[in-house]
Amino acid sequence: MLFTSYSFIGFITIVFLLYYLLPKKCQWPLLLVASYVFYFFASPSYLIFIGATTVSAYLVSRKLDSLQTEQEAYLKTKKGELSREEKKAYKAAIKAKKWKWLLLCLFFNLGILAVLKYTNFMIANINGVLSAFHSDGQLSFVNLVLPMGISFYTFQTMGYIIDVYRGTSKAEKNPFKLALFVSFFPQLVQGPISRFNDLSQSLFEQHKFDTKVVGYGLYRITWGYFKKAVIADRILTAVNAIIHDPETYQGGFVFVGMLFYAFELYADFTGGIDITIGIAQTMGIKVTENFQRPYLSKNIKEYWKRWHITMGTWFTDYIFYPISVCKPMLKLSKFSRSKFGEVIGKRVPVYLSSFAVWFTTGIWHGASWNFILWGLLMFALISVEKLGLIRILEGVPALGHLYMALAISVSWVLFAVTDLSQMAVYFAR
Repeated sequence: MLFTSYSFIGFITIVFLLYYLLPKKCQWPLLLVASYVFYFFASPSYLIFIGATTVSAYLVSRKLDSLQTEQEAYLKTKKGELSREEKKAYKAAIKAKKWKWLLLCLFFNLGILAVLKYTNFMIANINGVLSAFHSDGQLSFVNLVLPMGISFYTFQTMGYIIDVYRGTSKAEKNPFKLALFVSFFPQLVQGPISRFNDLSQSLFEQHKFDTKVVGYGLYRITWGYFKKAVIADRILTAVNAIIHDPETYQGGFVFVGMLFYAFELYADFTGGIDITIGIAQTMGIKVTENFQRPYLSKNIKEYWKRWHITMGTWFTDYIFYPISVCKPMLKLSKFSRSKFGEVIGKRVPVYLSSFAVWFTTGIWHGASWNFILWGLLMFALISVEKLGLIRILEGVPALGHLYMALAISVSWVLFAVTDLSQMAVYFAR
């Protein structure tokens, strides 16, 4: 069910009415049932994959929690009997066990995502290499399903597992509550990527009907539908005509088409997020804001603190920082400082970690080279800003706004055009 379909509007209306008519203790179980019904109508087979993610996350999080409890109990029992070295060795052994369970869960779930989303992309590239060497052998493509929202719920659930491993979040003891966190239907389609500690505070609570709160939620939903149905869908007609036909539309037309796509993408994406947040708000549930007027930014770095905020913080917390402070990176940084000086040595971990983040961000958006190029362009722009451009832009705010608007609009062309040869034609026009 699409957000803009009548079936979805009817669905959320029924859920809303039942949510407040049934006893309050039934509210979160109702949302769980509604989420699985919603996912079932998308495709019954999708339930297998989201179920596998939920079950694996529950079992591993409980195991991680039990290991932490075991450690605390053992150290309490042996208090005063163990030397500092023995305590350190014991903690290291428990941490190693927790690390193995974490890796098992990550490999399992990210492996499902990788196989379903990127298998045919890899086959296409292998076939391209074989063709380049004039080989007659070609691999056949595999008919795989790609469950709705799998990138969102996988990343959200893996964030939860990592938080439990780090000890910043307690493992959820109720498997059905965890299932609701993974599958909460309003955010399955477009996000945001919620954190367990944030969403669970209101997701599992009992909520009474509040006219003011419901009113704000309905306003947010209406605004979201206006942006999606009135603005985005109307602009999309011109965007499809111009961007996908650069042979006919040239010069100023393609430039306007580029700007139109930036507005269309913003209206469609933020409209969907407004609907998600609005639906949750009508039921007293707080979902994290995902946009803060990104097109008012003065540089690309600031832009990515305002656009798809939950995705950016996810990549920062679970990819950028772990890579930048891991032992191999620290050794490389030390080596770089000794060979190239303190300034360059400090920047090596930052740039390599940033490269990993933006390459992953690109491929996360889609299994195609245009998304990888888009991610690498973001990396290049932010790297140039770090080298000194950002100080110039901050000194002349008007220049910063113009630079950001043009750079982002150009980058979205890489996002919109999947055919690299057509992309070249578009930029030439």
